[in-house]
Amino acid sequence: MTTPIPTLSQLALIEQQLGRSPRGLKAVAAVSNSGIPLALKMHPLVDDKPFPTLYWLCAKDLHKAINQLETSGLVKQLEQKLKDEPEWMAAYQANHHAYVAERWANCSSAEREQLQTLGFAPLFESYGIGGLRDWQQIRCLHMHYAHHLCGDNVIGQYLDEHYGLNELVISI
Repeated sequence: MTTPIPTLSQLALIEQQLGRSPRGLKAVAAVSNSGIPLALKMHPLVDDKPFPTLYWLCAKDLHKAINQLETSGLVKQLEQKLKDEPEWMAAYQANHHAYVAERWANCSSAEREQLQTLGFAPLFESYGIGGLRDWQQIRCLHMHYAHHLCGDNVIGQYLDEHYGLNELVISI
């Protein structure tokens, strides 16, 4: 669920989650069943510099749980799974292609023009989820889970299926 303009109460929660005011916030892209923001949709440019991701995970509870998974070495394990399972790699690559198209589609005509003027359009046409250049790497589970909350992402699905992140009680 995308809320076009964040409410004042959502903005207050987001500031609490992040520990500061969000920069480049376009919308609240996903919320918990109780209305707590989970992921934000971001503007493509902040201060005329590319913002690295369309979706940004903001829920502290999810962030903490994913930090623990990353610390346990899960990123390397999942990168190995991508190498070992061609069908999983194909789905992952498809997620990146869909993300690139979605990110570009979410830009207004003025934003697209600014990206062209500043020379950043090629980045937005080739960098995948979270600004990844190498679509055979994962790098960060947070960005994949934020994308999963807002669409289709095999990494996020895996985290839900194997670690129950979708069942995590979100308090902030």
